[in-house]
Amino acid sequence: MQSFSRMPESPDKGCPLCGKLAQAEFRPFCSRGCKDRDLLNWLGETYRVPVRAEEEEDGSGLDSTHQA
Repeated sequence: MQSFSRMPESPDKGCPLCGKLAQAEFRPFCSRGCKDRDLLNWLGETYRVPVRAEEEEDGSGLDSTHQA
């Protein structure tokens, strides 16, 4: 039976933040510092998933106060 991992092991890929060689312990990052910086970027909303304006304003979300 074949085993699949979440992250492919490719030694030629660099750290997505600084470009240094990725270390197995912190893959895909080179160090704990870059790994933590990436998490802080997500938590601080530096990274965002684009949303179309009409999806934001339709009032049909779980947190909407629109009465039917």
